[in-house]
Amino acid sequence: MLEARLQTQQRSSQNGRETSLWSSGFGMKLEAVTPFLGKYRPFVGRCCQTCTPRSWESLFHRSIMDLGFCNVILVKEENTRFRGWLVRRLSYFLWSLEQHIPPCQDAPQKIVESTGVQNVIPGKAPGGAGEGQVPSHVKREVQRILGHIQAPPRPFLLRLFSWALLRILNCLFLNVQLHKGQMKMVHKAAQAGSPLVLLSTHKSLLDGILLPFALLSQGLGVLRVAWDPRTCSPILRALLKKLGGLFLPPEASLSLDSSEGALARAVVYAAVEQLLVSGQPLLIFLEEPPGVPGPRLSALGQTWLGLVVQAVRAGIVPDATLVPVAITYDLVPDAPRDTYHASAPLGLWTGALAVLRSLRGWGCSRRACVRVHLAQPFSLHEYTTNARSCWGSRQTLEQLLQPIVLGQCTVVPDTEKEQEWTPVTGPLVALKEEDQLLVRRLSRHVLNASVASSAVMSTAVMATLLLFKHQQLLGEFSWLTEETLLRGFDVGFSGQLRGLVQHALSLLRPHVALLRVQQGDLLVVLRPGPGLTHLARLSSELLPAFLSEAVGACAVRGLLAGRVPPEAPWELQGIELLSQNQLYHQILLLMLLLPQDLLLPRPCQSSYCYCQEVLDRLIQCGLLVAEESRATRSSCSGS
Repeated sequence: MLEARLQTQQRSSQNGRETSLWSSGFGMKLEAVTPFLGKYRPFVGRCCQTCTPRSWESLFHRSIMDLGFCNVILVKEENTRFRGWLVRRLSYFLWSLEQHIPPCQDAPQKIVESTGVQNVIPGKAPGGAGEGQVPSHVKREVQRILGHIQAPPRPFLLRLFSWALLRILNCLFLNVQLHKGQMKMVHKAAQAGSPLVLLSTHKSLLDGILLPFALLSQGLGVLRVAWDPRTCSPILRALLKKLGGLFLPPEASLSLDSSEGALARAVVYAAVEQLLVSGQPLLIFLEEPPGVPGPRLSALGQTWLGLVVQAVRAGIVPDATLVPVAITYDLVPDAPRDTYHASAPLGLWTGALAVLRSLRGWGCSRRACVRVHLAQPFSLHEYTTNARSCWGSRQTLEQLLQPIVLGQCTVVPDTEKEQEWTPVTGPLVALKEEDQLLVRRLSRHVLNASVASSAVMSTAVMATLLLFKHQQLLGEFSWLTEETLLRGFDVGFSGQLRGLVQHALSLLRPHVALLRVQQGDLLVVLRPGPGLTHLARLSSELLPAFLSEAVGACAVRGLLAGRVPPEAPWELQGIELLSQNQLYHQILLLMLLLPQDLLLPRPCQSSYCYCQEVLDRLIQCGLLVAEESRATRSSCSGS
């Protein structure tokens, strides 16, 4: 008891010193930061007008931009049907009881009788059964595989889990914001009758729990989440399946000539068919979680998306509505160290202990904010129809670059990014090469839309300023926020500048030190150690907003450096004239050199259009000035 009392006194004294630091360092009256330029908030996340023109026109109206945000974890008496003193005390419990959970009964018999499974059964169990009858041991094998994939969701367990999760999220986060206009678009798309497939980025293991909870609270129903079986123990997988989780069986990744692999792929495909026919929404993560080595685009996510594409192409459902989703955190709650690098998957008790540590360690002063983004939905059938007509002739990267290596061609080709990003695994191997290409291009297109609609949080802005050693944090914070908004990206914060800087630094307090100087100001010093890596990971959220300028600046730097002798110091002397063709050539070389999951170009956009976009950004930011030469050829001067 004495030790606990001493810890409480130390914590209160530390909070008191921190409050005095803030009051002494930021006593001046500062302006407010608005999350948009002009009078209205811009809408980010419009679908591609080239690939899906009809979807671009529908499901969107400018009035939805005027709708504000809702905090999905803020539950009060008004969110229930009852009123009174006792209701205010039991609002979380009553709210969880009133959530509409439609029946999600899986149909094992329909899966056994599906055409795909019936076509595989003769090779699995030759002879021994009458025509039209499934052998009992084959039926048991199908049910065993189906048990690896899913289980019927339990409404009572879902309500109990929602109540517990609501209390935990209120302890971890200040708010979980969701735009009402974006939710209105998704509801309108769901009313059209096509099944919803939500394709999301992946920032934390908490995403698979937080996103279904947020959308269940808005009346979207129970989301069936496609989990990665490598990250969960068998006990945790059993719990998640009863909450609506889906897992790919290990036999599905076997070779095409394996009878076990063929049967497993047929069962997975039949399960996805029944899920789409029943109209249950599906959540797929197209991005690997942070810390996982390898490509950014998830091979498992492409596998599940390929199953959906295959079902639509086969006419099982006439169409499916795809919704790009992004989730951003001020700071991801503390997880077990090396969760993604450990060989052992995350267990139920390990996750529970991690939550308890987070609840004890964060406290009220370190609660973060979360923003969930829903981009404009679009039709999968429309995309597949229009995308195939835009492909034209395709060549591999080796075929494109071989003439240049052999000296037969000096022009860098328009590669259209046809090189492989991720290995083809799982049920995706059973698709035709043309369908595999369609899934890869669609995955890149959706991931590009999800990243473009993600909001930049205050901790990302502050981490960037700290890493690049800016002197005036208050002024530079406002400047960097404005630069981000000018590039068409959204920010996930607003309010008084003093409060925003205080909030960001309090979340980053384990990685920085606050020192009081004589002038009454605060000096922020980075702590050496692994905290620098954490700040670099946070600052990378700003990279998509400034990526075009970064590529263009590297191209200009490469051209100017070639004009200086290797032993001489590099320095820009006056005005340098650069040819537009030279800049195109340099940018195209950088596009071939840089990893495609970093650039995330749209598959429908040619490389030369991307080069022109980069040049336009450089001209807009003032690095280049476009001039017309005497020979009427365009040139750019570096300033």
